[in-house]
Amino acid sequence: MRGFLYSLFLLLILFNTNFSYSKVISTEEWARNAWGNLETTEVTTKKVSDSLFLLYGLGGNIAVSTGVDGVLIVDSQIPIIFPKIMKAIEKLTDDKIIYTINTHWHWDHADGNLLINPQDTKIISHSNARKNMKSGGIINHGLNEKLQQNPYPSNALPVITHEKGMSLFFNNEKIDIFHFGSAHTTGDSVILFNNQNAIHMGDVFFSNSYPFIDVDNGGSLDGMIEFLENVILLIDDNTIVMPGHGDIASRNDIEDTVKMLKNMRERILNSIKKGESLEAVLNSKITKDYDSKYNTISMRGMFIDRAYTSLKKIKLN
Repeated sequence: MRGFLYSLFLLLILFNTNFSYSKVISTEEWARNAWGNLETTEVTTKKVSDSLFLLYGLGGNIAVSTGVDGVLIVDSQIPIIFPKIMKAIEKLTDDKIIYTINTHWHWDHADGNLLINPQDTKIISHSNARKNMKSGGIINHGLNEKLQQNPYPSNALPVITHEKGMSLFFNNEKIDIFHFGSAHTTGDSVILFNNQNAIHMGDVFFSNSYPFIDVDNGGSLDGMIEFLENVILLIDDNTIVMPGHGDIASRNDIEDTVKMLKNMRERILNSIKKGESLEAVLNSKITKDYDSKYNTISMRGMFIDRAYTSLKKIKLN
């Protein structure tokens, strides 16, 4: 199923590079346009260790920690597939979900909160992520593609928040949550499972794609680079990297992404300094040497649009 979804994105890129919406659309409409028949998508499980698993379905990858204290999940995807997520977890353990950690506020990582039982489960996030979930808002993909994320009711909101990070002692393991400033959004968290030497990156890192930067809601290209550089210092060569989207990766993959982002920053900033418009940059071959590796999940145009907008703000300021 993952391969099918990636192929679908590639088709959108190859044949519809400038595809965009002229109006703000719902997240469900976007999902059905991008992912096809949502009802038939299945959840697949990848074993990271005896007590840590990664679930693939619709939206952001879900980490599942199992053990003596129960179940902890990282992100919750979307309601239409959440029952299948629960069935996948039930194949691993009979225990209830005690904690859900949202890496950020975007719907494809957190809308599943709507089906989480607040009597059993405490939701955790950065304070800014909670604010965005509570208020809802417009997610601007660039290229005139905008999504409306609706506000969450109180039962779907985090009840525990952090500012710069926190730690949980759960399933005989110290689980650290880190926040290194605004990056993909203003409320990004990465989650380090110390015993497993594994880290969930949320959407600060895609393993095989250009990133999406939510510039209109406080994200920035410079913030993405700084956040990833902090993660590189935190982990080692043996760390299992669970991306927000894509397959399991390594520290080396994050380092390659940082190099790409720095090079693209320099190129796009030089184009801005020359007075080149966004349209001119989009129509150029500025990403040619990276497209074969990164032009998969997130369309090239989306990345250029948001990176250009982010750097234009710096120049104007």
